[in-house]
Amino acid sequence: MSDKKKKTLTPTQKEYQLFAKVREPKRPLLMNCLRAFIAGGTICALGQAITLFYTTFFNFTERKAGDPTVATLILFATLLTGFGVYDRIAQWAGAGSAVPVTGFANAIASAAIEHRSEGFVLGVGSNMFKLAGPVIVFGVVAAFFIGIIHFIITNLGG
Repeated sequence: MSDKKKKTLTPTQKEYQLFAKVREPKRPLLMNCLRAFIAGGTICALGQAITLFYTTFFNFTERKAGDPTVATLILFATLLTGFGVYDRIAQWAGAGSAVPVTGFANAIASAAIEHRSEGFVLGVGSNMFKLAGPVIVFGVVAAFFIGIIHFIITNLGG
């Protein structure tokens, strides 16, 4: 809370904030970090196993196996979200399940499932892309600027 807002609090609001602060349970920060590390590491290890699968059985190079690996992780996360399993994993793992690509897939699938009663276009489609839109725009804009920087470095820098 900013200093400006603290100054404008009424005595009742100040009393409530003190009351809430004293009774707020302490968060197990170390345990939360450990869980996030375990979950994120497990998802990454699964991704590595999928990459190994594609390189072994489909003769992909490691570089070429990246795209189907990401698609497979997204498929798994979407299926787990649909069956209600990913939410339980996320509850336990916290940020460890939100940071990898599987977390993004979960967020998109959850938005689609939550708004399916509003119809496919106005419910599923619009609410799904409310979340995905900013991420896609940021990715495209960032890729554009990185491409320009790469062009300048490789062609004009030396």
